[in-house]
Amino acid sequence: MIEPNRRGDVWVVAEQNDGALHDVGLELLSKGRELARTLGVRLTAVLLGAKVAGIAERLIHCGADRVLVGEHPLLGHYQTNPYAKTVARLIEEHRPQIVVFGATPVGRDLAPRVASAVWAGLTADCTDLDIGNHTEPGTKKRYKNLLYQIRPAFGGNIIATIVNPERWPQMATVREGVMRMPEADTTRRGEIVMVSPELDDEDVVLTILEHQRAERKVNLKAARIIVAGGAGVGGKESFRLVWDLASALGAAVGASRAAVDSGWIDKDHQVGQTGTTVRPALYIAVGISGAVQHRAGMGEAKKIVAINSDPSAPIFEVAHYGIVGDLNRVLPMMVDAVKKRV
Repeated sequence: MIEPNRRGDVWVVAEQNDGALHDVGLELLSKGRELARTLGVRLTAVLLGAKVAGIAERLIHCGADRVLVGEHPLLGHYQTNPYAKTVARLIEEHRPQIVVFGATPVGRDLAPRVASAVWAGLTADCTDLDIGNHTEPGTKKRYKNLLYQIRPAFGGNIIATIVNPERWPQMATVREGVMRMPEADTTRRGEIVMVSPELDDEDVVLTILEHQRAERKVNLKAARIIVAGGAGVGGKESFRLVWDLASALGAAVGASRAAVDSGWIDKDHQVGQTGTTVRPALYIAVGISGAVQHRAGMGEAKKIVAINSDPSAPIFEVAHYGIVGDLNRVLPMMVDAVKKRV
């Protein structure tokens, strides 16, 4: 069996904004910990910014064995060139075997630039990662301990497993919410290494005149109960019934892509392959047909209740409880029942 040509660390590129770590970087540490343990190597986090050393220890508490901290004034706000140049140089110096990024707007911009700079392959929008072996069908070459990069393909109709056996490091971006958030262990110890990015003014092609940050209107990932509406709700006025049930249950309001695209609710509420991945204790799907793209974002809910007038809707295949009926009658009855019990 052919061994990989290096035994470098597993890397997670941790994203931060104004000194606050993005959740996806912490989520990736939980999966990175598994990959590093399987390979018998360290888990390293890469943290870039202007003044970010103070938050490096949290990455160690959440699973990193080592944190490479690059501080520079030109890294204060994200721009592609200085960030890509810094990460690429660190890869060339330290030679990791796996590098993963969050599939956020920043990660989707940064990862392909880094992959191009270091001549590596990249798989985008993964929903899972694993370690395994691979045999080339034609040459029968066998490779050990490759990164399995798992993601939906063909509109979510199949799940593809992708490997990069020849080009290293193996790189992937991973969607938010698909990995579990690790519990911080404040007794955990690791190594914080300060690195010196080699940047100058020519590496920055844009001047940021003003920086504004809008907070999300809803935190679906943290919600214990979600009531989500889809195209079957019928319109913005009818969507008020979804809000009423959510209010009675103390739940967050979610939506399918169809409801968002119709303008009935903001995109912050979207659940699914192109929205947020959630794992609530209770997920109530109202007027949602249950396309595979939506199920990819809510299929791990502990209990799923589906309400739909179509008894053959795919959502009933994954629902623990199903109600076939007109939501305009069913939802007011549910609201009334909840209020009577409170």
